[in-house]
Amino acid sequence: MAKSLLKLDEFFKSACYFEASLILVAIFLGWVANIDPFEHIYFSETALAYGVIGTLPLFLTFLSLEKLQGDSVIKIRKLLLNTLGPGLNSYHWSDLLILAAIAGISEELLFRGVIQPWIENSWGLTTGLIASNIVFGLVHAVTPLYAVLAALVGIYLGLSLDYSGDRNLLIPVIIHGFYDFLAFVALMRVYRASLSDATKD
Repeated sequence: MAKSLLKLDEFFKSACYFEASLILVAIFLGWVANIDPFEHIYFSETALAYGVIGTLPLFLTFLSLEKLQGDSVIKIRKLLLNTLGPGLNSYHWSDLLILAAIAGISEELLFRGVIQPWIENSWGLTTGLIASNIVFGLVHAVTPLYAVLAALVGIYLGLSLDYSGDRNLLIPVIIHGFYDFLAFVALMRVYRASLSDATKD
């Protein structure tokens, strides 16, 4: 596995560029809607704690899905392993942390920083939470079940905005980024184990 961040192939670069481009989309949509995507993001120790603790339920759910044997769940596992496994396998954990951080920041700025409050301003908090995360689920719709799970995760992230009592986008940013990092590492480990098993056979 590469130990240098200077040796990055097209998979990593493309993923980072795509995720980073969502920041520009958030800024543009924010301009259209007269919403500052960065307005409610600020550092606090409380937000940091909520972010780290709030990651645990999502990651435990991810691990539990690894044990389920339903056809739809198995399809998701195979899809993630086959599409992400080969790419993630060649990277150092620090590369995965960078990619996860970019994804957490960019997607939360777009969906929880702009789209959710945009809908809230017109239709109220509940509609904003649900409608914005239906969109979130649809853009992650690699399978129907995955779209539903992504929408539920999005609702969880949308609720986390107000965990600390004051709206703070840093909380879902940390949860999203930290969860993605842990999921990337878990997928990488499973993929390497599958390679090892194949070699033994």
